[in-house]
Amino acid sequence: MAKVGIAGERRGEPAAVVEEVDRGRASPEAGAPQGGDDDARAVALALPESTEPRRSRTKVALWLAAAIVVMLVAGLVGTAAYIQGRIEAGIERIDDPFASLTDRPDNGSGTDSSDRAGPAPSAAVNILVLGSDSRISAGDPTQWSYGAQRTDAIMVLQVSGDRQHAYVMSIPRDSWVDIPGHGTHKLNAAYSFGGPPLMIQTVEALTGIHIDHFAIADFESFSELTDELGGVEITMPNGMDNAGVALPPGTHTLDGEGSLAYARQRYGVPGGDFGRVQRQQNWMRSILQAAYRRDVLTDPVALVGLLETVARTVAVDEGFTIGEMRNLVLSMRSVRPEDLTFMTAPYTGTGRSPDGAQSIVLLDAARLDALCRAFAADSVASYLEVNPGAVVTLGADVP
Repeated sequence: MAKVGIAGERRGEPAAVVEEVDRGRASPEAGAPQGGDDDARAVALALPESTEPRRSRTKVALWLAAAIVVMLVAGLVGTAAYIQGRIEAGIERIDDPFASLTDRPDNGSGTDSSDRAGPAPSAAVNILVLGSDSRISAGDPTQWSYGAQRTDAIMVLQVSGDRQHAYVMSIPRDSWVDIPGHGTHKLNAAYSFGGPPLMIQTVEALTGIHIDHFAIADFESFSELTDELGGVEITMPNGMDNAGVALPPGTHTLDGEGSLAYARQRYGVPGGDFGRVQRQQNWMRSILQAAYRRDVLTDPVALVGLLETVARTVAVDEGFTIGEMRNLVLSMRSVRPEDLTFMTAPYTGTGRSPDGAQSIVLLDAARLDALCRAFAADSVASYLEVNPGAVVTLGADVP
């Protein structure tokens, strides 16, 4: 496998220090919390080693990692409280984008859809995730202004009620839809016209899916996550030649810069924008696979670093609290990359806007309605099983 531009240092730390920490040799003396990265190392080094078979050790390590997350959020010890505060301070919050919304879809919990207390424990959780090709500042959502920003990636992420599966439905940005109060436009114009509230309102009206939380990141955020993980493996049947990165067909380990070139390529990608959507999904999937392959969740030091990177690169609604994030992550501890399904909202093809000025995506109303009803009813797994081929899902080979 080829390796493209993997940095030899973790962000903000010399390579020698990173190597020493990863081998467990950078050990602060016992006693009061030292602060900073020493805290994370102290917590990591306090974990007992196991002589059980690898599967048992992995299971134990997962529970220990979960315990670390609980400590980080609950602040049960001084060290964990310090790290928790550092992570929480890095999260950018968006003023409640749901406050002005009315006549919303049912949230599946049997409560009023305007209830901001969050979904019931047994209900699916739906998060609207926006991604931008650096045209939106996720780190400073207050910079939104009317007509200034549009989104390149629009995804509905659902965590199933039983917390055994997750589904990501990408809705093409050029989908020709009704935007409340603005007539018919491309879907990504909703953010330009009215920011997060109007984008949520538009997606809920289009899909009938109740959105519980909102998150936004630009592709630079995914680049930082990629570098934090030491790169991701991506298979390219046709190779790549974009932004100064030229690679032959095969499997390559890409750093953040190489991954950006992969996801941003506009010309020569089979399927055009539809192929680009699949590349974005493939990059996200590769990030998750890298996290599991490198046992990030079982390495408290690496876990803290990843959490800090996520915190400083993604903006979320103010209702998506640290506590709710913790509970959601811990409830999903049995989910593996193979339990995550990526799909694209059904479409019939492309066309032109009524005035002929814009190239648009024509959604397949009948198939989209059926899929969205499955999302709303938390029955996506059975829908996909009963209707094979009805939805384009992300396969192993992405052009």
